[in-house]
Amino acid sequence: MRVIVITGASDGIGAEMARQWAARGEADAALVLAARSVDKLEAVAQACRACGAQVLVQRCDVGVQADCIALVDAAVKAFGRIDMLVNNAGMSAHAYFEDVTDLGWYETLMRINHWGSVWCTHAALPHLKASRGRIVAVASLAGLVGVPGRTAYSGTKFAMIGFFEALRVELAASGVSVTIAYPGVVATDIRYRGFNAKGEAAGKSGLDERGAMSVEACARLIIDGAEARQRDIVMSAKGKLGRWMKLIAPRMVDRMALKALKQHI
Repeated sequence: MRVIVITGASDGIGAEMARQWAARGEADAALVLAARSVDKLEAVAQACRACGAQVLVQRCDVGVQADCIALVDAAVKAFGRIDMLVNNAGMSAHAYFEDVTDLGWYETLMRINHWGSVWCTHAALPHLKASRGRIVAVASLAGLVGVPGRTAYSGTKFAMIGFFEALRVELAASGVSVTIAYPGVVATDIRYRGFNAKGEAAGKSGLDERGAMSVEACARLIIDGAEARQRDIVMSAKGKLGRWMKLIAPRMVDRMALKALKQHI
């Protein structure tokens, strides 16, 4: 049996990854789906079970360390092992730093986007080492290139990427692979639910959504990369270009980042 744990699996990229893995028809596949909304998780689980996958639904707020530990314990209790941990749960934010009056939600965002992945990975690591398994970190292009208006979000994703790049080297001799995915703008609702300058749900996206990647394509690229134990998954030509241009023409990358905004928020 191969056991895959996916955080943030109630909708968006996480839910689509679950459905696609289930649809691949592995007879011994078991999915552990985690998020805060059990009702949404159950709907995703039903679709996965219809494809023949075994599924465990576990409520988990990754911003709470005890929930992360409980998630791993539940997965091991149900299936006896963990072969892959997909750190997908995350929250968006869009605000100019000078407009922020209370930085409390910056800390909340860091707990969700960075610490949630750290806590889940720490709890799962002994089991992943036992299975010579895989860790997947769903980061963002905003963790490679700082985007104006996204100081909070970029900060959390830069932290996440730095952590997993260092961990990859630490685990090189253990047989555990670390794959980091860098989605750009994907057609999900994450930005609409993210924080605004007041720490409230934004209700709109501050990014130019034209040309957004479909959630289906994004999920497929992450799955394929994880299965191949790729180091990095940069999903778009613009993302690949920006990654290298940052080294040789950083001011040009700054201008590209500014153009990514919708009317400069």
